[in-house]
Amino acid sequence: MKTHFINLFNYDLHSNLQMLDLLFQSNEPDKAVKLTAHILGAQQVWLSRCRKDDAAGLTVWPDWQAVQLKYIMEENHTQWINYIENLSTEDFEKPITYTTTKGVQYTNKLIDILTHVINHGTHHRAQVGQELKKAGIKELPSTDYIFYTR
Repeated sequence: MKTHFINLFNYDLHSNLQMLDLLFQSNEPDKAVKLTAHILGAQQVWLSRCRKDDAAGLTVWPDWQAVQLKYIMEENHTQWINYIENLSTEDFEKPITYTTTKGVQYTNKLIDILTHVINHGTHHRAQVGQELKKAGIKELPSTDYIFYTR
């Protein structure tokens, strides 16, 4: 299980970096920057929930500039990998109780949260891709997971 999620987070970083390269090539369209920042901000919020850290100061819609995104991507990746590497097999089934940004409390298994974080990034990368196309990028990279594994 641990290897599976480490691989997924490696895929996530790889795909994010591919899209970031295009973001810079297309003069950093505002909406694409905001969506990319959202992917990364949400990763930080979810990690703080999983680690039961204080999430004060974190937001799922941070106001980051494009120039900051690569560092944040790499830092988020490092933090997630370190977290996952220290999990036991049993930890993946443990419940995580957290409070949403709207103040509602939920409990989900860690395995479901990890899956969500990866799917959330995939969803919003597709939106980033649409914004990059509008900005003139002719061809987007293949960021499907299967292409990463080949």
